[in-house]
Amino acid sequence: MKASAKQSGHTLESRITYSGGIGGHGGTSSGNVTPVGNWTPPACWYEPVSAAEFRKKVEGDYDEVVNDPRQPNYAKSATGQFRDIYKDGKYKDYNLDKADEGNWWVSVQNPNRLDDPDAFTCSELPFWVENGETPAVKNAVTPQVLAELAYNRITLPDTEVTLAPKNITKVNLPTWAWLDRATFKDVSVTAALDVAGLNISATTTAKPVSLKLEPGTSDAETYPASGECRLNDDDSIGSPYAKGKAGQIPPCGIKYLRSSGDGTYKLRATITWAVSWTGTGGAGGDLPDGTFGTTQDITVQEIQSVNRSN
Repeated sequence: MKASAKQSGHTLESRITYSGGIGGHGGTSSGNVTPVGNWTPPACWYEPVSAAEFRKKVEGDYDEVVNDPRQPNYAKSATGQFRDIYKDGKYKDYNLDKADEGNWWVSVQNPNRLDDPDAFTCSELPFWVENGETPAVKNAVTPQVLAELAYNRITLPDTEVTLAPKNITKVNLPTWAWLDRATFKDVSVTAALDVAGLNISATTTAKPVSLKLEPGTSDAETYPASGECRLNDDDSIGSPYAKGKAGQIPPCGIKYLRSSGDGTYKLRATITWAVSWTGTGGAGGDLPDGTFGTTQDITVQEIQSVNRSN
């Protein structure tokens, strides 16, 4: 899948490609991982483009604007001034005579975040970078920036937690909750860029580490008390219910203290994923944890007592 961010002005259509699967076991993809905290992947960045490609883009944009009678005069003037910088102004003929010595670096906006003000913070005009030099601007594409962009593409499955009793339980009866080892698997997405002499890639991997249960009512207790069930050594979460465990406290579960009446409680199950990356040249590290949650309806009934008379 290729990102597309075709915008007027001095932005570029991204050449970054993404590949990778969807996590889970037989589930349908449901949503993207949400970073924990205030961090978000870049909404814009800078990529290289060859001198010939840059000239083609600028000249094409110029012809399109100035020859369109619907365009206002100020747009035509601004497009002409931008063109002049690279054709006959600060630079000459788009540096075509130096095509083997470097590339133009141009801003790119995440096409899925064009309503985000951060998408327009990469406001540097296209600039020339000699081969082998690192651009001195924030979010110039590197393996780590690719890893952060891949984070945005991690898609997680909508998979229900296994419960016993299933969906219908009783007041004060512990409900066991678990996820089998096969239910959630590591999810990896690779972002790659191979243009203008720059060939780099990064793979971002999310690994499930815990399950947090939120009963949907304050009239409930969770096991453990925090409601957070950690991953077991075999990569499962919790423990399946089996005959003979009725009197035991589940390692992961819920006990409802009040009936749901004619309705249901919305049990929310949120998986926390630890995210790391590896990239070109042996680079790598950790990225902020991510979460993804789903809800399921739980009916809680009163335990009916049987009165016998002689």
